[in-house]
Amino acid sequence: MSVLTELWHRLIGTQPVPPSWVVAASGLAALAIVANRGTWRLSRNVITIAHEGGHALVSVLSGRRLDGIRLHADTSGVTYSRGRGSGPGIVATTAAGYLTPPLLGAGSAWLLASRHVTAMLWLAVLLLAVTILAIRNAYGVLAVLVTIGAVIAVTWLASPVIQAVFAYACSWFLLLGGVRPVLELRGRRHRMSDADQLARLTGVPAGLWVLTFAVVAVAAMLLGARLLIPGQVHLPAAAGLPRLLNPASRYRW
Repeated sequence: MSVLTELWHRLIGTQPVPPSWVVAASGLAALAIVANRGTWRLSRNVITIAHEGGHALVSVLSGRRLDGIRLHADTSGVTYSRGRGSGPGIVATTAAGYLTPPLLGAGSAWLLASRHVTAMLWLAVLLLAVTILAIRNAYGVLAVLVTIGAVIAVTWLASPVIQAVFAYACSWFLLLGGVRPVLELRGRRHRMSDADQLARLTGVPAGLWVLTFAVVAVAAMLLGARLLIPGQVHLPAAAGLPRLLNPASRYRW
């Protein structure tokens, strides 16, 4: 019981957050990952998991029957659900994919701004664990398990300093990584894209749906950035850098 009590207090408690310059540096690192074609090709799997998870969640909430999710090695994915072929349920389910990653990023930024670093990381593990129950192919299971493993490893093994930096980098990645797929959709749209499916369901042109995705993604990114960097960026004194960069350090932000 004492262990459970300690875990509960860690979950609901607050943790020290990095100085603003570290937050900004983690944002630049996330931007580099998203902007580089090679690193984006691998890391985009995380965005796809969030994208398809959004489809799945909204399909269940709207009363549709979820049949499963398949994730592919080319970082594409598809979510299968059954129900009415028209109406608000299928529209909301189809629209949820591109909206979910940036909204998750904004939500994680709010938790971090509230100093709930541990809660943010554990919530990520919970969401991934729920998502894996809906995966229906081997690659998808592997992709989600690797992501869960990375988050758990940092949560249980890393120092509070590394946990905070990792959490902020993840939040930045969701915010920035939620924008790039919308730009890619605008450049390489095809008849089976979410925007084109929504156009057939609603009669609203696909271009307007892409614009809607873009507005939400950019708004979430700006809101998340405002939450993550609420003040000015202060660079540390050179004498403090060795202690900060030491993984074993118990440096108090």
